[in-house]
Amino acid sequence: MISGAVVEALERYVPRDNIRLQEPMAGHTTFRIGGPADCFLQLEDEEQLRKVRRYLDLAGVPFFVLGNGSNLLVDDAGYRGVILQIGTKMSDISVQGCHIIAKAGATLRQVAAAALEHGLTGFEFAAGIPGTVGGGVVMNAGAYGGEMSQVVTQVRVVSREGEVMELDNSTMEFGYRTSVIRHGSFTVTEVTFCLELGDREAIRARMEDLAARRREKQPLEYPSAGSTFKRPEGHFAGQLIMEAGFAGYQIGGARVSEKHCGFLINAGNATARDVRALIGEIQERVKERFRVELETEVVFLG
Repeated sequence: MISGAVVEALERYVPRDNIRLQEPMAGHTTFRIGGPADCFLQLEDEEQLRKVRRYLDLAGVPFFVLGNGSNLLVDDAGYRGVILQIGTKMSDISVQGCHIIAKAGATLRQVAAAALEHGLTGFEFAAGIPGTVGGGVVMNAGAYGGEMSQVVTQVRVVSREGEVMELDNSTMEFGYRTSVIRHGSFTVTEVTFCLELGDREAIRARMEDLAARRREKQPLEYPSAGSTFKRPEGHFAGQLIMEAGFAGYQIGGARVSEKHCGFLINAGNATARDVRALIGEIQERVKERFRVELETEVVFLG
């Protein structure tokens, strides 16, 4: 549990209205799953983040940086620490020529809309990814042949010690669903994207086409964390899961989507325990049948 002294200290850096105790995390993840966090804190700017991060590190208090919660499974018991949310209060977007500068809390959909408005192409692939700029860069999010590494030029971050730094594309060490930040101690606050001038109607048509393909092939009507597993080399996770006989398979409220077996969905009152059990069974049978180890893309917290 977070002590009163810690809460009192946090109030020196963040307005009291932005601090919630025992906040249910089910309301902050796209899976709609998760018990209460000891402390949930909404950040308004980089300066607050810098001071709070430095304090929590010095005080030895565990913390987790949250965006839109679109790739996250929080334990049913919740999180014993502080959740730092970078969301709507840090979501400004500006356009300078072919560059889009977005705060980490802006959604990828919002950046795609800004690109469309200014006739900039190269970001259409991200229009349907339900994450924030910060989370998207950390995970090197991608879809339909595009990914963050192709369009990111600069990433502004805050270190554990509260130092502000600028990382360029090469420093980010982008890989498949990873970057230097995922396994480091940095928190993203702002990202600069470099796009190209394009035809506005062609950009719109591309975005509409990808949106239609998502609706057709993905279970968007159910809460989920997107693709549950990374793509194994030489295979497609969804196909392996389907061929292993898991389409529609359910444990508790967690079910393998019949529309796309790579998605585990919350079919109704699913718990984190249900999801973990389902993931475990899938991994075991796929390895047994196909000699392929499925690695989760979803981040586990708790």
